[in-house]
Amino acid sequence: MKKKRIASIDYGLKRIGLAISDENQIIASSLGVIQAGKSSGETITKLLTALKDYELERIVIGYPVHLNGKVGFLADEVKHFVSLLEKEVLCPVVLVDERLSTVQAERSLKEGSMNRKKRAKVIDAVSAVILLQGHLGY
Repeated sequence: MKKKRIASIDYGLKRIGLAISDENQIIASSLGVIQAGKSSGETITKLLTALKDYELERIVIGYPVHLNGKVGFLADEVKHFVSLLEKEVLCPVVLVDERLSTVQAERSLKEGSMNRKKRAKVIDAVSAVILLQGHLGY
């Protein structure tokens, strides 16, 4: 029987980073970045197209919590997006605290001597990988 994978989403209003685990759920790999659609429905269609080749056990999505533990505007957007996504997929969608994942991604890209313009294009994908790798626990 084919093992299922776990996908992760670093949700943003403009760009959405995607990552996928291997079948053994040990290693997270980037699936890149998709541009958010004009509507949540359009964004979900793009997302499902990007994930269509994978059999998923669950989808984890970064839940933006401030360092002080409070949630802001984007957290409400993520919850709304999750409620719509859950209607379109057969697997569970799980919120995961994403505090510091973007900071960690930014630091990693700076260490790789990547300029700011290039970092902006890949930061969401790297954040999705960090989010998923943390969720996998390795």
